[in-house]
Amino acid sequence: MSVWEAALLGLVQGLTEFLPVSSSGHLVLGKHLLNLDTSAADNVAFDVFVHFGTVLSILTIYWRTVANILSDSWRTVLSPSGMKARYREESGFRVAVFIAITLVPTGIVYIIFKEPLEAAFQDPRFVCGMLIVTGTLLVLTLLRRGPSGRLSPVKAIVIGIAQSAAMLPGISRSGATICTALYQNVEPAKAANFSFLMLLPVVLGATLIKTLEVAEFGIGIGAVPLLVGTFVSYASGVIAIKVVLDFVRRGSLHYFAYYCFAIGGLGLMLI
Repeated sequence: MSVWEAALLGLVQGLTEFLPVSSSGHLVLGKHLLNLDTSAADNVAFDVFVHFGTVLSILTIYWRTVANILSDSWRTVLSPSGMKARYREESGFRVAVFIAITLVPTGIVYIIFKEPLEAAFQDPRFVCGMLIVTGTLLVLTLLRRGPSGRLSPVKAIVIGIAQSAAMLPGISRSGATICTALYQNVEPAKAANFSFLMLLPVVLGATLIKTLEVAEFGIGIGAVPLLVGTFVSYASGVIAIKVVLDFVRRGSLHYFAYYCFAIGGLGLMLI
């Protein structure tokens, strides 16, 4: 992988991880167009680093919120008898509970369907079809005007199910989770913030799994492409988070649907 290819794929990862257009789908299509072997050990290592870049972008934007979540959760661990009171009174611990709930369906689906999910990453036409599905999810947000509610455990489990579906390449994780929250009358800003925060344990878990793969196969790719891809992923991720937050607040998430329809339809015709 050359430096310019690393920069391009890092840009794609950073932008599409948060923009509701599917980062996994775009990486599959990008590697297909660049004629890169998506199963090669070098590309596994690259995926680890660019995903780490997106983790850094979330921490950059939400570091105060993350610190509050960790602080509230740690106090609860030290004093579990006050768990119910902290759930009612401390927003950080409450968000931590909601995030933990979303991990249940995500983990179950990954364990049961790991092999077919990984096989889907080898099929660019499947990705294009799922991009059209993502576009449909975004358009449907027009049916829910002015959502103003809060998160709840039941809503969190439904959002977790949506995140499970987003393990299919072409289904946007941010798009599926934000849309599902909006469908359930969650306030737009809360829906977007929660979508980005709940990504942290998912990406960290996926990064750990891929890191073990890298440890097994080794790293053949040079240090410069890895660093370039990671930095570009981080910088573009910070920008993408701010862009999505603005679109969600204005109720304009459906505009991304037209892009998904265009790329998905064009891909089905040409691939």
